[in-house]
Amino acid sequence: MSCFKQALLVLAHLRKNETLTQVGAGFGVSEATAWRYVHETVEVLASWAPGLHEALVGLGEGDFVILDGTLIPTDRIKADEPYYSQKHKKHGMNVQVIARPDGTPLWFSRATPGRNHDLTAARGHGIVQACLTRQILVLADRAYQGAGATVRTPYYGHRDLPEHYQQYNRDHAGLRAPGERAFARLKSWRLLRRARCSTNRIGRTVAAVHTLLTCQYSG
Repeated sequence: MSCFKQALLVLAHLRKNETLTQVGAGFGVSEATAWRYVHETVEVLASWAPGLHEALVGLGEGDFVILDGTLIPTDRIKADEPYYSQKHKKHGMNVQVIARPDGTPLWFSRATPGRNHDLTAARGHGIVQACLTRQILVLADRAYQGAGATVRTPYYGHRDLPEHYQQYNRDHAGLRAPGERAFARLKSWRLLRRARCSTNRIGRTVAAVHTLLTCQYSG
């Protein structure tokens, strides 16, 4: 196959989430060959994805970003306890995102087992410390409460909160809402709606898709 057709095969696999047997048959190659093309291309694309500190270049005091987490569902069984998310009630891998105020993703984390709490994951990836060092304001949901001085989360409570606290929560939600677009764009690649691959490969796949999204924005 030509380089163009190899790339097209990989794009079809990521976008449509067809099995390697199906996508291979569509391009007239074996399952093993399709797997090799996908593996090699994903590795190349993933190597071009920005690191955390690279993604934050140019941001500093006075800027703000949106921090959120999502679950990439996987085909796991109940015995795989580390991958079970109590929040989502399903097995999967936790991925964190830092997005611009308009929802454009700046950085996606590596994938960690789904039982990891969002705050634990954010600290483990160095997100909290990196934003604190640069004095970047971070807007996040209640899962990140207690993260640090530069992380702003909503107040707990609803009707019992004073009006100015309720107004703060409304304003906070409005500013944070575009962050959902980052995950919507990520999961427009159907492979990440329910991953059938090894959990060890999901993080590299996310990084590869991020590279493709970046090319789409720049184009």
